Amino acid sequence: MTAVEFRWMALVSCLCWGTLVAQTAQPERDPADGSTGRMWSALLDGATSLHLPTTFLKDMPADFIHFEFEDLHAYSAEYHPGEHRMVLNRRLSFNSAGRTLRPLLKMTSREIEVLYHELFHAYMDWLVSRESHHATSPDKLLAFARAEQSCRYQAVVITPVVQRAQETEVRYLTEGEAWEALNETWAVFIGWAVWNQLELQRTGGGAVWQQPRLVRVWQSRLVQAAKSGELRGYYVPEDPDERRVAQKRFLASTAQLSSEEMTVLMKQVLGLSDEIISHSKNLVARFLDFSQRAACERHSG
Repeated sequence: MTAVEFRWMALVSCLCWGTLVAQTAQPERDPADGSTGRMWSALLDGATSLHLPTTFLKDMPADFIHFEFEDLHAYSAEYHPGEHRMVLNRRLSFNSAGRTLRPLLKMTSREIEVLYHELFHAYMDWLVSRESHHATSPDKLLAFARAEQSCRYQAVVITPVVQRAQETEVRYLTEGEAWEALNETWAVFIGWAVWNQLELQRTGGGAVWQQPRLVRVWQSRLVQAAKSGELRGYYVPEDPDERRVAQKRFLASTAQLSSEEMTVLMKQVLGLSDEIISHSKNLVARFLDFSQRAACERHSG
């Protein structure tokens, strides 16, 4: 072997050794690490495996939501419309590392409820964004939301002191406050529906909507929630002086979700059958409609 050949072989050996060391030193990658598209695909796969609604999620582009993970204290999650930014607690990330979303199959029912609450906010943000950028005709859900914003959420009944639910007063909301109150009320219902579905599936096995017995239990829970006034949202006051008194203003039980709103959400977001929707509406109508229809009629008059 000549001196030139020896130096060449030595160089090749060094390069091969360096490559081997670099490969060995690479950290183990998260299962969903990589592009936003891969994480979004993993989310949809997990939702499908759990028989959760995905149609409204598939309507959004894979890169529409910017996921972030932080050590949140005041809230378990946040969504920032316009920025399309979802901030989740680090515990919802893989290994709590704050890099990518933990698989849904490894989340609790409560964690998935929080996630779906925020995903619904993102969907409403997507509908608004799509309309403003592409000048399309309003989506049916968005058109209905704006009508309800004007009809039901411009003047609402709130509970100034959360601990004293029986003490209420009327508040006239700004356009932004009314839109937030509607969005939070609707997102509360979506989260509630998903949490109860998961809880029943984990005890009864299989998809709720394919088992009449579990459907009846889900509807029984819905009646109880409507009766106790659980299906209500809140808004953050725009007035800084009022925010110093209360960071959130919760709607009163008499201002909770109406049966018409519930029907639209069950159809267009949850994707339930007409039979389940119709029966559910009949069961809860007397708890969800006793004040809202009159309020809308007064507004339109």
